[in-house]
Amino acid sequence: MNIEALRKMLARGQDSAMLRFGLAKALLDDGDSAEAAEHLQRCVSLDPDYSAAWKLLGKAQLNLGDRDAARAAWRDALAAAARKGDKQTEREVQVFLKKLDK
Repeated sequence: MNIEALRKMLARGQDSAMLRFGLAKALLDDGDSAEAAEHLQRCVSLDPDYSAAWKLLGKAQLNLGDRDAARAAWRDALAAAARKGDKQTEREVQVFLKKLDK
């Protein structure tokens, strides 16, 4: 789905963590890390256990040059992934954190 279609769904009141994640992913792919980060913040406020959203939020924050915010988001991603048993996200985020600390 394209960005405008997702925005229209949001404008119609169909707000959900999944919709916010999809919109943020599309925006991030389109190079708009700032707006993507806003939608990801809302996404994780709707579903704090959405580990993929925390992971993507870290990427958006890093793209914006905010290494501390990226680190914080990725730590939250690890916690959410651990609560859900999401081993793949845990492994990916651990790699991101190691690279960030170099």
